[in-house]
Amino acid sequence: MVVGKKRFRIAILLVLLLVTSVLIPTGAFASVPAKEKDQELWKALLPLDTVVSFMNTGAHPDDEQSALLAYLSLGKGVRSISLIANRGEGGQNEIGSELFNGLGMIRTRELQEASKLLNIHLLQLSEKPDDSIFDFGFSKSPTETLEKWGENLTYERLIRKIRETRPDIVMPSFLDVPSQHGHHRAINQLTVKAFEDAANPNIFPEHLKQGLQPWQVKKLYLPGEDKTTTLKFNIGGKVDPIYGLTYPQLGEESRKYHKSQGMGRDLPIADYYVSLQLAKSKVGSVGAEETIFDHLPYDFQAYSKKVNNTKIKSKLIQLQMQYETTIKSYPDHVTVTKNVQKALKLTRQLMKDLRKHPLSNDLQSDLLYRLQVKEKQLEHASAVASKVQVSLNVGDGVWTLGSTKNVSIQVQNHSVTTLANIQVKPVFANNGWKASTKSFIRHLKAGDHLTISSNITAPAKSDSFYEPYQPSAVQFDVSYKLYGETVTKRVSVDSLKQTVALLPDWGLLLTPESGIINTEKQQDIKKVTVQVTNYLQGANKGTLELELPKGWKAEPSVQTVEFHKFLEKKNVTFTITTKAGFGEQNVQLPVIAKVNGKAFSKQVQPISYPHIGTVYYVRDAKITFTGVSLKFDPDRKIGYIESGFDNTANALREAGLQIHSLTETDIKSGDLSQYDTIVVGIRAYLSRKDLLENNQRLLDYVKNGGHVVMQYHKPGDNWKPELAPYPLIPGNPPINWRVTDENAPVTFLDPNHPIIKGPNLITSKDFDNWVQERAVYFPSTWDSENYHPLFSMSDPGEKPFNSGVLVANYGKGTYIYTSLVLYREIQSQVPGGYRLMVNLIEYPQKSS
Repeated sequence: MVVGKKRFRIAILLVLLLVTSVLIPTGAFASVPAKEKDQELWKALLPLDTVVSFMNTGAHPDDEQSALLAYLSLGKGVRSISLIANRGEGGQNEIGSELFNGLGMIRTRELQEASKLLNIHLLQLSEKPDDSIFDFGFSKSPTETLEKWGENLTYERLIRKIRETRPDIVMPSFLDVPSQHGHHRAINQLTVKAFEDAANPNIFPEHLKQGLQPWQVKKLYLPGEDKTTTLKFNIGGKVDPIYGLTYPQLGEESRKYHKSQGMGRDLPIADYYVSLQLAKSKVGSVGAEETIFDHLPYDFQAYSKKVNNTKIKSKLIQLQMQYETTIKSYPDHVTVTKNVQKALKLTRQLMKDLRKHPLSNDLQSDLLYRLQVKEKQLEHASAVASKVQVSLNVGDGVWTLGSTKNVSIQVQNHSVTTLANIQVKPVFANNGWKASTKSFIRHLKAGDHLTISSNITAPAKSDSFYEPYQPSAVQFDVSYKLYGETVTKRVSVDSLKQTVALLPDWGLLLTPESGIINTEKQQDIKKVTVQVTNYLQGANKGTLELELPKGWKAEPSVQTVEFHKFLEKKNVTFTITTKAGFGEQNVQLPVIAKVNGKAFSKQVQPISYPHIGTVYYVRDAKITFTGVSLKFDPDRKIGYIESGFDNTANALREAGLQIHSLTETDIKSGDLSQYDTIVVGIRAYLSRKDLLENNQRLLDYVKNGGHVVMQYHKPGDNWKPELAPYPLIPGNPPINWRVTDENAPVTFLDPNHPIIKGPNLITSKDFDNWVQERAVYFPSTWDSENYHPLFSMSDPGEKPFNSGVLVANYGKGTYIYTSLVLYREIQSQVPGGYRLMVNLIEYPQKSS
């Protein structure tokens, strides 16, 4: 757009709004029929309108300020960056059974797809599974968070990302206040500190040796509150004329990708105010502002005022005018393409001029970086506008060590002119990969398509296989000349349809992957099933064996496995006998596959959902056993209502308890009286509609003499006070009703209660070595006349909670509600977790 028009537009907005909501330039498409509104083209063009960049920092996937990012990215074209610390491994999974690293992989892919929808540049500080910057669960303390993450490591990675991407504006998603998650507070603290430190060459000076330069962020915003807000503007109320939704609605569309967290709402068209506090600024005084862009050069025309070189100043103005001409030519693809290519040429010419006649150091580096960003934006806009489509097909996408696979690159020229000088260059994320590309035509006429074949050979040796948080192992840079200017497009697989994975010849899956050895027995016998998947192409044969400690036996000791085709699966079962006198200790049993003269000991777990595609969780194939002294009645018949959010039922079954998973039919019409105890999985009322609809049958079961162990629920998990035999309400907001210190002292309120005494004597040692936390979502209100509390606990400096285990008599039976995170402890083989759960299950029922 021209200079005069932009100033007029801003002036009108200042009069009408008195606040900052600068609208997107509508002149380019106001008269365009709805059916011709090309969202992808507009998404590619709008970033040419501004040189401003914005970084939003958060701790977990879903911490991104989606509505604001939608407004800045899709509404203004601002280069918007979402920087997230960890992968969300410590949360719960509302779509499957994956937890910890497996859940982190799901949430990472969800975040990637959500960012793609909003045209967001995504960065994450955690670099690999089991990275120290791990989501270890809810924390109330930023100090604890940074101790576990490693403050120096986390801060170095944050400073590096800021120096690499050079944002003008930075904003953490959350405030550093006691009511906030400790992870959120930690990222706030580091972000605030980085405002000054990223510009200090003495902070992580090794970055300078690696080619990075200090970078001064211009503005630091914090979420505004009533007394701190310096800027408030409305980003809702009006539908974006291209996307057909408001920016808050677009933000929620992106949040719908966070399916493992049950996110994404359907919002009405309504006002939506963003409140910000300008906490620090290097470009103006801290105080009230008209717009978030105040005192920042919005585009290259404004930027030119910083430049003393007359020739460079003139070219910047000319360049911005060409960008605006390009935007105005929307939605005419042919005209847009020609204008984009002209803008690309002018951008590269200016970069060349700057290298020949550099400006002062800081300004030279800054301007060159912004021009490089524009060059990439223009190349993307060129591909979208010209309709030159380049795609990569890798077939099944699986390579094994040393294997060769043919892949194809498709180039479809839907433009109106010839593509010249087509070139293809493989790009490998890791060393050792090789490619041989067959010859192909270098020119492609309008309307024609081209298939380029390449043989890709995987490394013959490698210490690592598929890495979920790294770029795809096989990519290509495809370049061509269009209207005389070269465009380069990096091509990877469509991550929703294909995955490039280097996998072992045989991938193993162990059931169970971990368990307990009951030290109450002279010798314990365990069965382990190994599912073997053949990732080699064609027939092969090998063996499977366990690496056992001295005195242990496996039957059989070695098993032969033979495959006839790719992806064939076979199950192999070993019966393991422990040595006598095994104590409370840990032991690991590697599972070794030997095939074609090579040994592999890797589990390969495919994780696949329609909204994220397929990833592979590759980890060591080893069974971990923990010695636990566990007394229980093997004849006690236990019904378990599984929620799908944990694996406790299987763990108890493996320990020897008689567990029967209750189906929908069982709950609706089965004979519940046959069970001595019914255990309800965590948050089951959220995932089991059949339980919610038939809860009265569960209460009748208790009333008639049954025993129920109800594990915790969040306030939003369809929980109602009347679901329990006596009123009971989980505390709200949930953040305030939990004990996050896994080492928090536990007080026994009734040391002589039968649950404490047997069948396993519970002592303070049973609360040793807990993982992640003690308990969550404590009831804030309960019927104190009928519920009897057993334990008291609290985080340091806080008032204790007494409602972690509540025991009630109801009719002829008994009902227990527990907020203890027993499922986490059992799944981590914490002995006390098993003993507590067994005692809850075997609590004696009230005699009739």
